[in-house]
Amino acid sequence: MVLPTEPIGSIPRPLELIQAIGVDGDGTDPRLEPLYEAAIRDTIECFEATGSPVITDGEQRKFQNFWTYSVYGMPNASADGFRIPFTGHTRRMPRLTAGPFRYMRYADQYLDPALRLARVPVKQAVISPSALSLMYPPEGIPGYTRQQFIDDLLREHESEVRRCLHKGAYKVQIDFTEGRLAIKIDPSGSLLSSFIDLNNLALARLSTEERRRIGVHTCPGADRDATHSAEVDYAELLPSLFELNAGNFYIALAGEREPERVLKAIRRYMKPHHTVFVGVVNPIDPRIETPEEVRERVLEAASYIPPAQLGTTDDCGFSPFCDDTSTSRATAFAKIRARIAGTRLADWILGAA
Repeated sequence: MVLPTEPIGSIPRPLELIQAIGVDGDGTDPRLEPLYEAAIRDTIECFEATGSPVITDGEQRKFQNFWTYSVYGMPNASADGFRIPFTGHTRRMPRLTAGPFRYMRYADQYLDPALRLARVPVKQAVISPSALSLMYPPEGIPGYTRQQFIDDLLREHESEVRRCLHKGAYKVQIDFTEGRLAIKIDPSGSLLSSFIDLNNLALARLSTEERRRIGVHTCPGADRDATHSAEVDYAELLPSLFELNAGNFYIALAGEREPERVLKAIRRYMKPHHTVFVGVVNPIDPRIETPEEVRERVLEAASYIPPAQLGTTDDCGFSPFCDDTSTSRATAFAKIRARIAGTRLADWILGAA
């Protein structure tokens, strides 16, 4: 057997690029193009050197972060939107101030250079509709109802996913990091339910075959070695998570205090058509895991998840926000090498069993 293994998305940018973006202020200066191109080329070369069978462009060019790249620079938005409460610091989303809602850019534009340079399949991460739904203010917008906003949001998300699939993305991964955060904000579960319903409305626009190439990533956040919802019990999220009409799930696990308990919940709620990629390296832990540690994590997961439905991944991206320098590129790729080597070790044992 061959266990699939995939990254989540972001790789720390070269320091030269981070510093140049800081001077520019928003990362859109055309003079940054040579630095972006060099960063993407180096990222793909380093990714392929790890032996990774699937890679990303490392999100080197995503403006600002994985959450708001599509709406960054929107003229009908202000900076005082929803707070993302990480341990020790806070990030903010933009707040929509008027309709209509339109993306400023689609993630398929990041695929173009990656597909040109890569010699292995490339996946593309996109932000979930539920995350962007937080841009609409609770008090509403005169002349632009929430339903009008939702219609526009779903159309834009569908367009982005289809553009990525049509350009040749191996998979499209929907980042749903706000899943556990929703429970932290609203312990009743109502907010999470609304998120699941909204994302399923988007997934319903895709064909069965397209949904097989869709994955959903969940984690407690990862920014500056901090999380936003690690204290939330996975048992409150997983029953709803597996109701999403997607074929693949990427679940942060290496950083969990009780991974066995999470695995039992996965076994209980996953469906026969699901492939579950469990996190086997922790991006916000500076220690580099060994292949043997990864092997044992995979073997433990395989005792709960049928090996035919099991894959491995990283808990999260290594630098979802572009100014985060808490993890180096060298550390990120060392952890990825450990994931790949450890997955192969486990694969050999499971195949021989």
